[in-house]
Amino acid sequence: MSANIRHNWTVAEVEALFALPFNDLLFQAQTVHRQHFNPNEVQVSTLLSIKTGACPEDCKYCPQSARYNTGLEKETLLEVEKVLQRAKEAKDAGSSRFCMGAAWRNPRDRDMPYIIRMIQEVKNLGMETCMTLGMLTEEQAKQLADAGLDYYNHNLDTSPEFYNAIITTRTYQDRLETLQHVRDAGMKICSGGIVGMGEQVQDRAGLLVQLANLPVQPESVPINMLVKVKGTPLENQEELDPFDFIRTIAVARILMPKSHVRLSAGREKMNDQMQALCFMAGANSIFYGCKLLTTPNADANEDMQLFARLGLKPEACAQKPDMVEEHTLMEAIADQAEGALFYDASKPRTPANAV
Repeated sequence: MSANIRHNWTVAEVEALFALPFNDLLFQAQTVHRQHFNPNEVQVSTLLSIKTGACPEDCKYCPQSARYNTGLEKETLLEVEKVLQRAKEAKDAGSSRFCMGAAWRNPRDRDMPYIIRMIQEVKNLGMETCMTLGMLTEEQAKQLADAGLDYYNHNLDTSPEFYNAIITTRTYQDRLETLQHVRDAGMKICSGGIVGMGEQVQDRAGLLVQLANLPVQPESVPINMLVKVKGTPLENQEELDPFDFIRTIAVARILMPKSHVRLSAGREKMNDQMQALCFMAGANSIFYGCKLLTTPNADANEDMQLFARLGLKPEACAQKPDMVEEHTLMEAIADQAEGALFYDASKPRTPANAV
């Protein structure tokens, strides 16, 4: 089975992949995955909101939009020292990649010196860095690249055809142009989308075609399952069939063989069996920690327990100025995994509402 990277996928071809029998699709995805990655390693990242709420955009899934009454309070840009402390904590907990997100339409020039210092300080810890700050100009992208930012996240969210049903305050082309600025500046791209917003299979195929057919495929592809937040227009959206989500992971892996495919938002609603099938389908990256920007995430101890049960281990950071040995990271994870074998029975466990 060839895993050559293509940039000429059609929606019809990708819909045919979605229509494969489930076992055939997962077998094909796992085969492709093994050609480019260690199938038992998962990239562990931490995501921090460095500026929360009051976003002027109208993304219908997002609690940070100022247009919706979600009870989320506006917070100013975090101080660099607080961001650095959270990054240190993330590294100690086993993360190799630190992602920082701000609820902006686009960053302002006056904020750039603080952003640049955050990047530099986190990189000095030996962690990969990623940011999501909204749309970027060419000059802003160059500034971030010059500061040493490894990845820039800017999601396409869905297909071009379904996009206007979800967002009207920026165009699909706006998003594509930001991705081009990021690539032209020499940074790696993190870009994916959300499943479960009411889109059809054709839209999931359309999203993945857009990503796979970029001149250079994104190095990181987050696949999010909609987190329904009260107060947003999608709070009563029909539940997504878990198998549809797993299929999306598998097709993303087949189309983008060398990309990290991240099992992203929505994990706190997935039971262990569903997550295991996502890893089988080619997901090899997760966010680690109790919160993703403003929405809940899977419990860290439960993550480590699941890793231990599945024989998975965290992927070591690709760039480490202080050359921290991989076994140090493994020991930290192993210690947490051992402790996770015991849990507080008075607290509710992850609901078994999926596969």
